[in-house]
Amino acid sequence: MRIIPLSEGAFTVDKTKQFVPFAVGRDTLEERGGGSLLVEIQPFLVITDHDYILLDAGLGFRNKDGVLQLHQHLIDHGVNPMDISKVLMSHLHKDHAGGVSYKDPVSGERALTFPHATYYVNEREMQYALDNDGKSYLAEDIAILRQRDNVVFVDGDGIIDGYIHYTLTGGHCPYHQVFLIEDGAEKIFYGGDVAPQISQMKSRFVAKYDYDGKRCMELRQQYLEQGRAEDWTFLFYHDVRTPFARM
Repeated sequence: MRIIPLSEGAFTVDKTKQFVPFAVGRDTLEERGGGSLLVEIQPFLVITDHDYILLDAGLGFRNKDGVLQLHQHLIDHGVNPMDISKVLMSHLHKDHAGGVSYKDPVSGERALTFPHATYYVNEREMQYALDNDGKSYLAEDIAILRQRDNVVFVDGDGIIDGYIHYTLTGGHCPYHQVFLIEDGAEKIFYGGDVAPQISQMKSRFVAKYDYDGKRCMELRQQYLEQGRAEDWTFLFYHDVRTPFARM
């Protein structure tokens, strides 16, 4: 399998839930105020023998030419955005789901960013996101998922096409889910915000920004041990330095 990180850049975020661009090497975390976290926003493309799989959809920002950054990154890697066949959503916080759809600058109408793909979304996460529109969730970005027939709403644990496992974990938010892609002998694990950075996998701490920090800590330890035993490649959505690694 081929892994392509699709970084939208580094950002700081604090209790306001606003993502402020951060230039690594020029900006300093100290100047951003107490409680600011430095994170990468980094969806992934995984190319298998069967699919072009997008894992989460980023903030949905455009570049200076008005092109969606996700589309431009794919084009730069020789991939037609219309060839994305699956979009796997760990959860629907705005930094993971802002790129689910886009508003046409001329007509003002909203469309799915990857119209030929099948989107996989947890059913209860979808309803929870719509019910909690605000700082963390933006209903205007994701409501379209209820209106399209290329969206599969899942619940609990299951398998997609015999090789993509999804597991309902909770932890970071009530209905967060993770994915394990097995293609032959290769195994790629995407933990979303349950396993967002390599440093968090190596330390035991309870994060205040998680819905259930203790649950997240336990899951990180569980997945670290299992991943080491089974030689997983971990994808880290929020890691500024290490997009993916074997542990």
